[in-house]
Amino acid sequence: MDKYEELAKLILNSKKICFFGGAGVSTESGIPDFRGENGLYLLKSKYGVSYEEILSLHFFNRDPLTFFKFYKEFMINTQAKPNYAHLFLANLSKFKDVAIITQNIDGLHFEAGNKNVIELHGSIKRNYCTNCAKFYSLDEFLASFKAGLPLCNKCNHLIKPDVTLYEEPLNENVITKAIINIMDSDLLIIAGTSLKVYPANSFINYFYGDNIVVINKEKLDINRNIKLEINDLVGKTFKKVNSFLNHLSTKKEVIR
Repeated sequence: MDKYEELAKLILNSKKICFFGGAGVSTESGIPDFRGENGLYLLKSKYGVSYEEILSLHFFNRDPLTFFKFYKEFMINTQAKPNYAHLFLANLSKFKDVAIITQNIDGLHFEAGNKNVIELHGSIKRNYCTNCAKFYSLDEFLASFKAGLPLCNKCNHLIKPDVTLYEEPLNENVITKAIINIMDSDLLIIAGTSLKVYPANSFINYFYGDNIVVINKEKLDINRNIKLEINDLVGKTFKKVNSFLNHLSTKKEVIR
């Protein structure tokens, strides 16, 4: 059986789907990944330290000026729009119980119209003053920069994006919600992720069903029985799956 047709049948026969996605979900929106063949971490750094180190808490505290130069250049893309993968899941959730667990911070799942989205590492769309906790939207955050730093217009302290940096723990409530949704699902789709970031990569161990599907350009080395593996782009995969869903389903549970 064609792999894309097999995935379509798994989707149609599932009661609850958990989509666990990483940076590869957003590459088709023009947002680079981190560890892929053209990933951000493979680029030569402009700042004398690796880009991976810049995204650490100790670097943020030590050199916020350099951190925000990097952050504005590489982590914020105001032109990026949801791609087919985001839109497919949003429409599928109108007909199926779909939970999305994302390691991405771009907010594109919400922008596409998805409701049940668990953002493990936060979002660039939310920002808070490190002193008074005043909230700033992305537009307000970008407008708050003075001499290279985002400063609160209430108390003049530094504003920090609500994103989880290396050395920072994940939010406990977010972890709990992610694990519960994985445990409650009978189909787990792992897509666009290297599964190299801890603790997010450990969450798939809470899936107790039989149907694990991997959609990733490179093969993943995971210690789980995989029902189906598709080595392709996520959006491209869902376009092919979509054609089978249109053929197999009378409910038209997909996007055009």
